[in-house]
Amino acid sequence: MSSEKPLTTGEIADFCHIHLRTVLQWIHDGKLKAYRTPGNHSRVQVADFIDFLKQYNMPIPDSLLVRGNTRKVLIVDDDANMVSSLKRLLKKDQQFEVDVAYDGFEAGIKLLLFKPDILILDMRMPGMNGYEVAQKVKRSPNCAHTSIIGVSAYFEDADKKKLLDIGVDACIDKPFNSEVLLDQVHALLGITKA
Repeated sequence: MSSEKPLTTGEIADFCHIHLRTVLQWIHDGKLKAYRTPGNHSRVQVADFIDFLKQYNMPIPDSLLVRGNTRKVLIVDDDANMVSSLKRLLKKDQQFEVDVAYDGFEAGIKLLLFKPDILILDMRMPGMNGYEVAQKVKRSPNCAHTSIIGVSAYFEDADKKKLLDIGVDACIDKPFNSEVLLDQVHALLGITKA
């Protein structure tokens, strides 16, 4: 459980500019994950509230993004050097918690356990390739909130179209400019640069 102070139903009502009863109804309907305090009050973890906002395409208040809330990024690539440089790049930004997988099978396990907000996915890997991973992610209800950036040194226009058609959010050619990749990650996560 996060060490971050949870949100009250009143704070959530203020964030969303709605009546408190609406928040209580969301919790009652199971749309918004909450827990009860010993005093019988509902509390919501910040990460759960952000997941809820993303699921229903609601804007995420900037004040929540600067409350020490890290966003999870999973890098999936069989090239150890590429993984290492991507990890270094993302770790510079304090907003990201980064994990890695070196093949499609490991990616499947990490998706369930790590629950990333965004997946940076190499398309050409031995075994289960990036296309297969992307299809599985987009078909899984557990990964409904996971954005995908496909990366490859061998993209053809038809490949990019195929990926975008299955729901991949962006395609970037290798070698890529670090700033371009970071801008894309920030854009997909709804993070505005300071």
